[in-house]
Amino acid sequence: MSRKVFNQIKGLLTEARNPYTKNIDTLSTLQILKLINREDKKVARAVERVLPEIAQGVKLLVNCLSGGGRVFYIGAGTSGRLGVLDAAECPPTFGTCPDTIKGIIAGGRRSLVLSREGAEDNRKAGRLDIRINKVRKNDVVIGIAASRRTPYVLSALRQAKRIGAKTIFIFCNPAPSSRIRVNVGISPLLGPEVIMGSTRMKAGTAQKMILNMLTTCSMIRIGKVYQNMMVDLKTTSEKLLERSKRVVMLASGVSYKKAETCLKEADNSVKIALVMILSKVDKREARRRLNKAQGFVRGAIEG
Repeated sequence: MSRKVFNQIKGLLTEARNPYTKNIDTLSTLQILKLINREDKKVARAVERVLPEIAQGVKLLVNCLSGGGRVFYIGAGTSGRLGVLDAAECPPTFGTCPDTIKGIIAGGRRSLVLSREGAEDNRKAGRLDIRINKVRKNDVVIGIAASRRTPYVLSALRQAKRIGAKTIFIFCNPAPSSRIRVNVGISPLLGPEVIMGSTRMKAGTAQKMILNMLTTCSMIRIGKVYQNMMVDLKTTSEKLLERSKRVVMLASGVSYKKAETCLKEADNSVKIALVMILSKVDKREARRRLNKAQGFVRGAIEG
């Protein structure tokens, strides 16, 4: 079995030796940093080349979220942690329910802070985690695996597919030879890492960029953003409350005091406060307009 894995790994782009960094251990600190920085500059260009595939992924997410479905990230190691991180940021940023976008990592919560590399080989756990989270056919499951061979992730994607859920696969190697079929494959090709096999570097950066794009663009498309400001954020901290006031001020031109008063009247809903101010209506009418506009502030104001 180990020989089979060895043969798989030796053919992966993310496991290749980088010809530009073979003597990195002989360089000065500044020279090492310049090499890392030069390689990092390749990430944005690689992600740019897969924008059409990312757009397909966004379409799946918008359809899913608009229809009451949920989104699940699933990965192992660095990939799993990035998925959990992106999912955790959605409720405070976009006002989503914590169960709407969830991150699942091989080995469970302990793996977030303590590496458990063997967990990525557990195919049974991948299938089980899909069942435990009660994935349904109107959900989307996003597998993340730099190598594109991670057994835990591939098994989870297959299980999700059996259920009828839509699937997206983010990986950083040429198209997989495995038989798994997904609705959207997103594969930025970044070349070898600065340190051979250290996919927390360029691969991890590319994955983070793609996850940012998937959720941010999806949230814009379902009305969570007005102009370029988040308007569905939860006022669960002092910072978020003050940010809400600032958003109301910038979008409507009112004073700090007026923004504070309107937010209180709107039950701390930035959307309702904005529609009240910009359309000169009361809270009830603002809420009615937002419902009619399916949550889009611009539509509620113009309508």
